[in-house]
Amino acid sequence: MSRKAKQAAQKILERFGDTLPIKLDAILKEHNISVRKEKLEDKTSGMLVIKDSYAIIGINDNHHPNRQRFTIAHELGHFLLHHTVSNVFIDSSLVFFRDEKASEGTKRQEIEANTFAAELLMPESVLIEKVRNLPPDDDKAVKELADEFAVSVQALTIRLTKLGLITA
Repeated sequence: MSRKAKQAAQKILERFGDTLPIKLDAILKEHNISVRKEKLEDKTSGMLVIKDSYAIIGINDNHHPNRQRFTIAHELGHFLLHHTVSNVFIDSSLVFFRDEKASEGTKRQEIEANTFAAELLMPESVLIEKVRNLPPDDDKAVKELADEFAVSVQALTIRLTKLGLITA
């Protein structure tokens, strides 16, 4: 897990709070980022375009709102962590586009953006506290917890597994 990405998310949480679900609007506004829902191919989750002092995140209008939230947080991670590497990020299951300034670090950048998004939307300290009260192997409890964080069950399960709070 990228320590830099985790620390960047924690810094945002210190400033904006960790009340669930994490409110992305104020964070985006402070960074002069707007969000547009677009009709995109299903394999494309979202994109980030940085222009001078502002940015636009495009998200797939066809995806579930919880997936859209993760995509927004992921693109925010690119904005905060990778803005010096590229000014265009398109996140798709098949294509990771970077402009001519991009280096070989695409996979690392995606891991960092995912780490940032996971820590921002599902803060480790809050998760540990919440999971402490969950019955083991209770799918209904995991679904309710995912709803509380406004993330998908899949994203929450991956996060819990990576943190060692559940076994896959």
